[in-house]
Amino acid sequence: MRKVLAVLFSFAISFQCLLAQSNPAWAPVFNQINQEVQEHSQAYSQLKVATTQIGHRLTGSTNGKRAEDFAYQLFKSWGFSQVSFQPFEVESWSRGTLSLQVGTPNQMLPIKAVTLAHSPVKSFIELPIADMGNGLEEDYLAQPDKVKNKIALVFLGVLPNSKPGTGTLHRSEKTALATKYGAKGIIIINTPPGGILLTGTASVTGKLIPIPAVCIGKEDGMKLKEQLLQTPLQANIKMTNQSAMIKARNVIATIRGTSLPNEKILVGGHLDSWDLATGAIDNGIGSFSVLDMARTFQALKIKSARTIEFVLFMGEEQGLLGSRHYVQQAKKNKSLGNIRYMLNYDMTNDPKGFSSSIETTKDLFQQIGATVQQVDASFPNTFRSGAGLHSDHQPFLLQGIPTGGGAGGSLPNNSGPCYHADCDGFNLVDEQGMKNTVRYNAMLIYGLANVAKLDAKPMSDEETRLFLIKNKLKEPLQIAGEWRWKD
Repeated sequence: MRKVLAVLFSFAISFQCLLAQSNPAWAPVFNQINQEVQEHSQAYSQLKVATTQIGHRLTGSTNGKRAEDFAYQLFKSWGFSQVSFQPFEVESWSRGTLSLQVGTPNQMLPIKAVTLAHSPVKSFIELPIADMGNGLEEDYLAQPDKVKNKIALVFLGVLPNSKPGTGTLHRSEKTALATKYGAKGIIIINTPPGGILLTGTASVTGKLIPIPAVCIGKEDGMKLKEQLLQTPLQANIKMTNQSAMIKARNVIATIRGTSLPNEKILVGGHLDSWDLATGAIDNGIGSFSVLDMARTFQALKIKSARTIEFVLFMGEEQGLLGSRHYVQQAKKNKSLGNIRYMLNYDMTNDPKGFSSSIETTKDLFQQIGATVQQVDASFPNTFRSGAGLHSDHQPFLLQGIPTGGGAGGSLPNNSGPCYHADCDGFNLVDEQGMKNTVRYNAMLIYGLANVAKLDAKPMSDEETRLFLIKNKLKEPLQIAGEWRWKD
C-alpha cells in the first residue's frame, strides 16, 4: 500500500509540475546562477572559517560582534557598495552557573542539566515536583492546583500514548503556562535520546522570566516520570545568570532595483547562535547560504527590477530581537509597506521546492520552480503554503507581510537531535545541501524580483487577523501576549 501511495504522490507532483509553465526569459540567468554556485560557492567554506575562527555567535558577546564584522567584510569583499550595520540595544541574557538535584529529602542526587535562556539572574529553590505531562493548557485544566508552588516537569514534545491529534507548543509557551498556573520552576525533558541537552529561550517576550527553567535529557526525564508514580520527589535548583543591556547589529547588503526600487524582496536568516557549540546547523547553514546568495548575485552582476535586501539578523535565539528591531525601524520610516516578500532561511537545507504564506502566488512559485527544473531536472518543485512562528519571519508575518523560502528539505547527517545542543558542529554540515539551498533560492529571488506583476503586498490588519486564525496561530500568540486584537 505504501508503494502505491508513493507512486500516486509522485504522479501528483509530476502532474502538478506539468501544469506549471516555465518562463524561457529566466532560463539563461538560472543557468548562470546554477553554474556559479556549483563551481564557486563559498557558503560551506566560509561557514567552516567562521565556526573554526569565531566559534559560537551569541548575541551581545565578543564572538557575536566578530560574526557581525565577518559578515560585513564578506559583503564588502564581494563588491557590494551598499552595506550597512543596523545597530540595536536590548536587554540580553547569558548563562552562569547551574546545579540541579532531584530525589527525596534524605537522598538528593545530581542530574545533568542546562539552563534555559531568560531564567532569573539568581535563583535557589527546593520544592516538590509535579508531573504536568505535555505541559499543555489541557494538562493544567485537568488539575488546576497540581503545580501550584511546585516545580513543573514537562515533556518538550508530545509524549507517547497521548491522545490522537495532540499538538505541542514552543518551550517558551510551555514555560508561560507553568508560570500562569503557579509553578515556581520548570524542568523540561528533551526529546532525542542519548542524554542530549537543549538550550534556548524559555521566555515568550525576550525578557527575564520569574521562574528558573532547565532542560534535562530524555532518559533522566522519563526515569523521573516513572519514579513519581511510586513516590513524591523534590528538586533543588540553584542557578546564576547574567542579564544586561547589550549592543548588537543586523548586517544588511542591498541591490537597488532598476525599475521598481520601492518594491523590496527581503532575504534574511539569523547569524547568531547559542553558546553550547558553534551553531553550524542553527543557523550557519541558513545564514551562510543567504550570504552566498548575495555573493552569487554580485559575482554575476545580476540586475533586478525590484530592490533586493540581504539581511543577517542577530538576536533571533533570544527572542527575534534583530528582526523585531528591523520591523520597528521600518514602521518608523514608513518603508515597511515596500516589502513584497520576506524570505527566511532558518536551518534550510537541500530544499525540494518553495514555500509561501499566501496562496495567491502559488502559480508564480510553481512557474519559477518549473524553470529551475529546466536547469536541474531532479528538482521536485513542490509547494507548501501556510505559516508558523518562532523565527525571524514572525515580526513580518504579524504585520501582514507575505513570507516564504525553501521547502521540503531535511537536515543533513541526522543533525536534528543536535538542535540547540552541544553537538551542533561543522561536522554535521553537507556541502551540496548548502549549494542546493543557495542555487534554488537565488533563482526564486530572481523570479520574485523581476516578474512583471507580483501579486503580493502587506495584508490589512483585519486580513492579518483572519489569516493568523486560519493558520491556528491565535493561541500561541495569546500565550505570548502578542495577540493585538480584542477577540
